[in-house]
Amino acid sequence: MMKKERVIEILEKSGVLLNGHFLLTSGRHSNQYMQCAQILQYPEYTEEIAKGLAEEFQQDAIDVVVGPAVGGIIFAYEVARQLGAKNVFAEREDGKMTLRRGFSIPVGARVLVAEDVVTTGGSVKEVIEVVKGQGAEVIGVAVLVDRSNGTIDFGTKLKAALTTEVISYEAEECPLCKEGKMPAIKPGSRKI
Repeated sequence: MMKKERVIEILEKSGVLLNGHFLLTSGRHSNQYMQCAQILQYPEYTEEIAKGLAEEFQQDAIDVVVGPAVGGIIFAYEVARQLGAKNVFAEREDGKMTLRRGFSIPVGARVLVAEDVVTTGGSVKEVIEVVKGQGAEVIGVAVLVDRSNGTIDFGTKLKAALTTEVISYEAEECPLCKEGKMPAIKPGSRKI
């Protein structure tokens, strides 16, 4: 596994960490935001971090790596490449996570779910259900950034390049909203 200092150095160099007042995908507010998509501009950094995470699953005989669209697509691909595994992605159709585009996961396959960032873990949990629905076995979850500080339980092995706690608030309790100095912005790509 990569050293935390190196991961932080890469995240800073690639402009992943933002400070301000943010509306998160979960609906919560925070003074920090991890725009993990920024790292994907730098293949050498993406490869380095994916390789470090893939090493954590090297002995698990992973057949397929699946990532949720959109954030997990490129990251899951690179983790799969490092593991020499097949790669697919799940995406929303009518509000529900599913496999489309002719993708399937073989019954009994050993699957790793890979995602760029988790806060509540909602998308990963949905992908896990899709994998199980295909009759495959979820071996673990690989995450670029775990914003829950390790509190999320997916019921399987979880490895993150960086585990951190970015404090977030329910909208009604947000001190930044109460101060009224700056409106919350939604830097991510998914609409609530």
